[in-house]
Amino acid sequence: RHVYSNFGYAILGRVIERVSGMRYEDFVRARVLQPVGAARTRSGRTRLRDAMAEEVRYYVAGMGLHAPMVPSVFPGEGAVPRNYGGYHMEAMDASGAWVASTVDLLRFVNGVDGRASPPDILGAGTVAEMTGSGVPACSNGTCRYAAGWLVRPVESGATWWHGGDLPGTKAILVRSHHANVSWVALFNAGAPGALVTELEAALWSALGGMTSFPADDLFPTFR
Repeated sequence: RHVYSNFGYAILGRVIERVSGMRYEDFVRARVLQPVGAARTRSGRTRLRDAMAEEVRYYVAGMGLHAPMVPSVFPGEGAVPRNYGGYHMEAMDASGAWVASTVDLLRFVNGVDGRASPPDILGAGTVAEMTGSGVPACSNGTCRYAAGWLVRPVESGATWWHGGDLPGTKAILVRSHHANVSWVALFNAGAPGALVTELEAALWSALGGMTSFPADDLFPTFR
């Protein structure tokens, strides 16, 4: 059965450290992110004062930057905004505590998506192992949770996706079976799941209306 576990991914990070002899963040940046060109992606930090120079601010929907106030995860700090101290970002590392842009996330998925262009950093056998099996995860039985991806097989291939949210964030990444397309959406405020449902519906509709795509590679224009 499918039981998603953030703690399980944190343990996986420790396994990576034991096997590689490197810190988890250093290993991922050296072996995954830099090879695909996602060099700006970093592990996130809990406190606002430790944010990256160009990092967005995170908001609790309808309540702004500094509300609601909750006890800090750090002893002796008293009450802090839930989105800046209500959860321990550093401790979450391998369960999703990364700061990235939409462009870097697209660079990442392009490097592991099983397509010939651009070349993957994973072998075909590894990609197949990563997505080829898993237990049912959708209520209607159309998808499974594979090794880190929700996968929906279709006649022409498969769609992979994963989403996530924390207080102040909402994210969705999709590798579509259709027309060799992948897309990412990031929000710096929390939102109900209906937001992603509506966004997906709009993007799938737009994709269905496309008859051709530009041939230009725009990745070099972004850092």
